[in-house]
Amino acid sequence: MTLPYRVRVLLLRILIHVVAWLIAFAWLLPFLGVVMAAVRPMEEIIHGWWNFQTVHFTLKNFIEAWNHPSVPMSRGVVNSLIVAVPSSFLPLLVGALAAYAFSRFSFPLRDLLFLLIVLLMAIPPQTIGIPLFLLMNQLGLIDTFIGIILFHSANALPWIILFLRNYLETVPRELEDAARVDGASDIMVFFRIVLPVMKPALFAVLALQFSWVWSDFFYALILIYSPDKLLASQRIPLMKGEYHVPWGTLCAASIIMCSVPVILYAFLQKYFVRGIVGGTIRG
Repeated sequence: MTLPYRVRVLLLRILIHVVAWLIAFAWLLPFLGVVMAAVRPMEEIIHGWWNFQTVHFTLKNFIEAWNHPSVPMSRGVVNSLIVAVPSSFLPLLVGALAAYAFSRFSFPLRDLLFLLIVLLMAIPPQTIGIPLFLLMNQLGLIDTFIGIILFHSANALPWIILFLRNYLETVPRELEDAARVDGASDIMVFFRIVLPVMKPALFAVLALQFSWVWSDFFYALILIYSPDKLLASQRIPLMKGEYHVPWGTLCAASIIMCSVPVILYAFLQKYFVRGIVGGTIRG
């Protein structure tokens, strides 16, 4: 006996919701364990964080992680902000200018150059570790914030140019043409018309780039060495003791580490989805 169409649609929706909730639960379960380990003392989670026979919530682990005697997260957060903020805004401006040029102007070898930029995204990060170290060492930029900022800015340009160029392809050109008729230069058109229109895409790029730079460990491990310059991502593994693993402190430091991008996404969520859709789908 065939079920009515409405019943089949209802059952399909129920199945989709069940599967979605199961996947969400599978993703949230480990994070819940990290949270429980961060807000409870070690003696309560030693036999499993899911044991709630005795529960005492505390901020001691966060205080210990923030004021760690050798690798305090307070200094790591400051260092990561020093790197992540300029590494997000600098490639955003340069990438927006380049995307505008690729989208609106014709020049020799434009398509070939754009293809080359896109192909740069396919380079595995592990393959450039040694060349990156040698280059930065020759330039005297090893163990400097300027060196890692310049690298992250250059490394982000290919995907930012591709993303913003695709977004611009969905934007009508009538406003730009009207501004040029009124005597506006290309620079004026870009800053007064194009940039405001690109706001959703720019905020989406800003959130993604900041998160990737903030969470980076591989390149930071290559370029930063001084204890006082270590980024937040480098400090968490160093909190592991020689004979004892302070799981609560490690979990608290991890939450501190991931809270900054989460806050940024919360502030930019109004534009994020619009920017992502416009930057990945050409209209």
